[in-house]
Order: sequence, then structure tokens, then C-alpha cells
Amino acid sequence: MATVHSTWERRFDAVLGVASSILLVGMMLLTFVDVVARYLLNRPIRGGFEITELMLLVLIFAGLPLVSHADEHVTMDFIDRILPPAAQRVLVRLVHGICAAVMFFLAWQVWIKAGRIASYGDTTDVLRITVGPFVYFMDAMIAVTGLIHVYKVFAPGEGAANQATT
Repeated sequence: MATVHSTWERRFDAVLGVASSILLVGMMLLTFVDVVARYLLNRPIRGGFEITELMLLVLIFAGLPLVSHADEHVTMDFIDRILPPAAQRVLVRLVHGICAAVMFFLAWQVWIKAGRIASYGDTTDVLRITVGPFVYFMDAMIAVTGLIHVYKVFAPGEGAANQATT
């Protein structure tokens, strides 16, 4: 059973990791071409800033589940040092449960906001790119992050987060 989970986890990490890498390279290329076009040719890319903003949004929210899955969030371990190992395991599961609840609350609120934005038909100023799908993407990634924390409540791993800051 652990093999199925690790295969699924590796594929999930790979898909989001590759997508994030492609977005980052795209942002770098867009910025480079925009700067060259702006200063050498006096012709900046129309809507380049908007495209960069939307790519950054996707990059950040695609990375959120990756960071949660790898336990790479910023942690404070001053309590861990005084707790016995059994209490540390309980604490890790409790924190993952709280994180899951917060993520699901945020997903619910972002879903409501995404519905409003989609119903208004909000677009970017220059290129008129519809913003609603991007907010729904944010919501989906927040919900996936919540699911990852629920998974970690029941399978928290080796407590990698506890040793991350020592």
C-alpha cells in the first residue's frame, strides 16, 4: 500500500514541479524579452506586466501543495525540543489537522470570491484576460493543500518538519 502512495505522491510532485518550472522559465523569458524590447527597441510587450502577474499567481499557488507535501513550510521547533517523541507525533498530527481546517476554510472563502469575480466577468486591464479561472485555480490548489494536510494527519511521515529548522 505504501508503494501506491509513494508512486502517486511522486507523480503529483512531478506534475506540479514541472508546471512550476515551466512557468518560472516562461516568466524569466517574458521579463528578458520585455526589458530588451523596452530599452533597445522602445517597444515593450503589450500586457507583459499582466501576463507576469498571472503567471506568478499560478506559480505561487501551484507551489503551495508541493511545499505542504514536502513539509517545507517555515517551522518553529522551540516546543518540539521539550516534548517526548510520542507527544511530538501528536503535535505534528494536530498541526496538520489545524492546517487542513484553515486551508478548507480559505478554499471555501476563495470559492465564494471566485464565483463573484466570474459572475462580474472581471478581466485584466490591457489584455482583457478573464480573471475568474485563475481564482478558481487558486481555490483548487488551496483545497488540494488542505487534502494533503488531511493525508498527513493520518500518515505524517517521519516528522521531517521537526528537524527542518535544527
